[in-house]
Amino acid sequence: MGESSAELMVDLIISLDGYASADGWPGWWGLEGPEYLAWLAQEGEKDYTFLMGANTYRLMSAMSTEAEADASGFSADEGASLSGLAAVPKIIFSSTLKEPLAWPNAELVAGDAVAAVAELKRTRTGTLSTLGSLSLARSLLTAGLVDRFRLVVFPVITGRTGQERIYDGYPDVALEMVGSRLFDGRLQLLEYVPTVITGPPPARS
Repeated sequence: MGESSAELMVDLIISLDGYASADGWPGWWGLEGPEYLAWLAQEGEKDYTFLMGANTYRLMSAMSTEAEADASGFSADEGASLSGLAAVPKIIFSSTLKEPLAWPNAELVAGDAVAAVAELKRTRTGTLSTLGSLSLARSLLTAGLVDRFRLVVFPVITGRTGQERIYDGYPDVALEMVGSRLFDGRLQLLEYVPTVITGPPPARS
C-alpha cells in the first residue's frame, strides 16, 4: 500500500458568465448568505493548506487583518470567515515578496510553482487548495495536477462590468461531476474531477 499524499483542489467563486469579480460590485457580488458563510467557516476547520500568488496574498491578508478590527465593516459571519484564514497554513508563490511574511502561518516559495506543488502533493497530506490566484490555478490544471475542480456559481451575469475572466487560457477539460449543493437558495456548488484533453471526448451512449 502506497503512502498517502495530498489532494489538490482548485476552488473558485464565479459568476454565471465566468468572471471572478466585477467592477463596482462588493465581494461575493453581495450575494453571500448565512448558509454559505457557515459552510466556509466549516471548510476552514478542515486539514487544508491554501496556495496563492502574491496578488491574492496581499488582498486576502489585508482583508483578514481588517476583519479582526473592532469596526471592520464586515458582518459577524464575514469577519469570522476572513479572520479565520490567519490560522490556516498557506503557501505563497512569489519572486517579489520577501520573508518574513506578515500573515501568520504563511510560507514563501520563490521557485517554479508547478514543480513545487507536484512535490507538495507527494510529501504532504490533507488538501492543497488554491485561493483565488487564477493564473496559478490555470497552470496547475494545465499541468494535470488538479484532483478536484470546485466552483460556487453566483446567480449574476456581469457582461458589462465583469473582471478576471476565469477560463481564458485554459486547455480543454473534461469534467466528471462528483458533488453538488445549493446554499441559501441561490448559490450552486459544483464539484468535478477534471481531465485535461486534447480533443473532444468520445460520444457517450
